[in-house]
Amino acid sequence: VINESQKQQLECASYSSRYALGLFYEASTRIDVPWAAQYITDNPCIRFISIDNKKRNTESPEIGPSVVVHTTVTFGSEHLDSDPAEVQQLILSHLERIVPSLPKPASIKCPKWRYSQVTKAVPNFPGRMILHTQPLLICGGDGFTQSNFSGCIDSAVSLAEAVKSHL
Repeated sequence: VINESQKQQLECASYSSRYALGLFYEASTRIDVPWAAQYITDNPCIRFISIDNKKRNTESPEIGPSVVVHTTVTFGSEHLDSDPAEVQQLILSHLERIVPSLPKPASIKCPKWRYSQVTKAVPNFPGRMILHTQPLLICGGDGFTQSNFSGCIDSAVSLAEAVKSHL
């Protein structure tokens, strides 16, 4: 579907890798910390922790709380091909040192994000790349801008303009 030049341009984008850890609790569980989210700067493993329902202001007696943890880019890269169970235990051990009062969760999920955030966008295609005009096939996203809300909006506007000009 794409030509060799387009393929080479797309392959120029690079992404960071990281893990996310989700801890899920029973409805009656209290997580007693004075914050909804924390950005961690002094840990080699953990970069961000949130008490997700507190952060989203959706606390409810019927639904248990959840904790979301994101690892550092370095940790994600170093453990990209490691055993998932070992990675989960490593993250949990760091989390216990940061927040020792966390109760035991009812369940845990630990997905790997091989492609987490763009570190180098596709060059020379701000916001989008038109792959075909008949039929119209366009790709876009933060891989053509930057990994933040503004980058996503910039790509969406660029995609809309491309579609509009082909109507």
